[in-house]
This record gives sequence, C-alpha cells and structure tokens, in this order.
Amino acid sequence: MSLTFPARFMLAAAMNPCPCGFFNDRTRECHCTPPMIQRYMSKMSGPLLDRIDIHIDVPAVNYKELRGGATTPEDSASIRARVLRAREVQLARFKLGGEKIYSNAQMGSRHIRQFCELSAECERLLERAMSQQGLSARAHDRILKVSRTIADLENVSQIEAKHIAEAIQYRSLDRSYWV
Repeated sequence: MSLTFPARFMLAAAMNPCPCGFFNDRTRECHCTPPMIQRYMSKMSGPLLDRIDIHIDVPAVNYKELRGGATTPEDSASIRARVLRAREVQLARFKLGGEKIYSNAQMGSRHIRQFCELSAECERLLERAMSQQGLSARAHDRILKVSRTIADLENVSQIEAKHIAEAIQYRSLDRSYWV
C-alpha cells in the first residue's frame, strides 16, 4: 500500500565534501583519494539531492575573515524587511489564482510556466547549464523557482540572466567536481 501524508517542511542539512572534510580547503590538505571521495559522495542519493533546492559549498573561514570588519554586512533588520517584502509579492502573485500556494517553492509546472517567463538570454544561459552540467528536469524547475525568488528579493518583476546564473550556482552538488 502507498500512503500520502500532507507535509510542508524546510530541510537544512550539512555534509563534509569528503571523509576527512578538507577537500578544496585552502589551508589544510585532503588525504582522500578520488575513489574514497566518490564512494563517500555516492552515499547521497541523486534523487534526494535533486529534491533539495539549494546546495552550496561553504569553505572554512580563516581567523582574520572571522574577526575582521573590513566590509560592513547587511544588518538583520534590512534583510528581514527585504524577505517580508518578497513574501508579500509572492502571496499577492498566488492569491490571484485562488490556490493555496504561499511561496515560489510550492509552484508546480503550470505555475512555473506562468510566473517564470524568461528572456532569450536567460533561456540560452539555462539551456547551456542544463547541457553542460547534465541537470535533470527537476533541477531545471528548482533553478527557475530559486531565480524567481532572487528576483522577488531584488523587487524585480522579470527574471534576469543574473538571477538564473545565481540560482545555477546554488546547484553545486549537481556538478561533478568531486573527482
């Protein structure tokens, strides 16, 4: 028997890039062999990774970067305001359809076609990424949803090439740089 339960959740997960954790580290040497890294990475199922919207490589931060105040980061209040504004835009967008959709992440194929219109430049960029990185149809849809959200955060109505490019960068585990 197959059962379906309603669930809406946000998954936040972390993993090392290799068994020792130092692959691509600027300060420490990785002693893992390519087969070890491949075996380690193969423990993560492709279909599971495909269902995760954003996966990025987060390098270790050195002490000077951690303690230094060279650049002034955006304060939490302004980030919160930007996120709330983007959420309002999304709620207004989906309210028109009368459906119970509250965010871009919940969009289905029909909504993606309707709300993620792309210019010719955006289409070329996405097509090139799809073919060069061997991305799946599911990854394609995730990229469009994330692009739509990035545009919403910038308070821009049309998805631009820079939004597509940023969303593609958030698919780091789709790239085969592990070996």
